[in-house]
Amino acid sequence: MNLLYYYIYKRIAFLSIVLFLISCFFGIAHAQRLSIKADIGNIRSGPGTNYNVIWKVERFHPLFVIKKSNEWYKFRDYERDEGWVHKSLVDSTASVITKSEKCNVRSGPGTGNDIVFTVEKGVPFKVLKRKGKWIQVRHADGDMGWIYESLVW
Repeated sequence: MNLLYYYIYKRIAFLSIVLFLISCFFGIAHAQRLSIKADIGNIRSGPGTNYNVIWKVERFHPLFVIKKSNEWYKFRDYERDEGWVHKSLVDSTASVITKSEKCNVRSGPGTGNDIVFTVEKGVPFKVLKRKGKWIQVRHADGDMGWIYESLVW
């Protein structure tokens, strides 16, 4: 009788693990990375204009969608902060945001190129192209250059 219980226990444990992995896979498959397309986007505490604006973000701010509710997206950002944004304010433009306190943006893809400008943490950029571990970016104000991928999210 003990052998039968052991077999059933192993079977249930195996099926539980398989179901967990499947749910994780489908959760990741439905996740979406978007960016703000408006000049300024209001981030709200809930899915509607009746909820408070908890902060504002600028164009190209990247978001990782974790939930949808009608016309609203709940997201997580590079600092793991969460909020809600209306779908009319976002699109699928590739974007990054600086995550280091000081980031050099260079004239070309490599440390041998001149520093065009320096930015602080939290500056979003549109991704133009990639070359190795370097990303060519453009800010909403038009400033362009290359940034190393480990400096951004």
